[in-house]
Amino acid sequence: MIWNALFGGGTVEVRCDVDIEQTPESFHAHAVPDGIDIRPGDVVVVHDVPIDVAFGERLTCTRSATVYRAGALGRFWTQLTALLELTELYEVGFQPKETP
Repeated sequence: MIWNALFGGGTVEVRCDVDIEQTPESFHAHAVPDGIDIRPGDVVVVHDVPIDVAFGERLTCTRSATVYRAGALGRFWTQLTALLELTELYEVGFQPKETP
């Protein structure tokens, strides 16, 4: 019980809405699990997703997915590393203006 709370290990089987588009207007792939909140550190594995969508096409389907729940340490680690990576966006360099 304590092991799962700290390190995770729980899994949940859910349905997942998949939207893949490869057109001049948009190039994306979204997978949204139905009826479950995804928390930091959770891993979602979508099963039997089509991997080949031709240019100019859009595919929307429903597939099964497995959600691997993160434990308290996994959530903490994910949130910590996300904050540290976010601060990299704040780095700004200033170069002195060159004089002729």
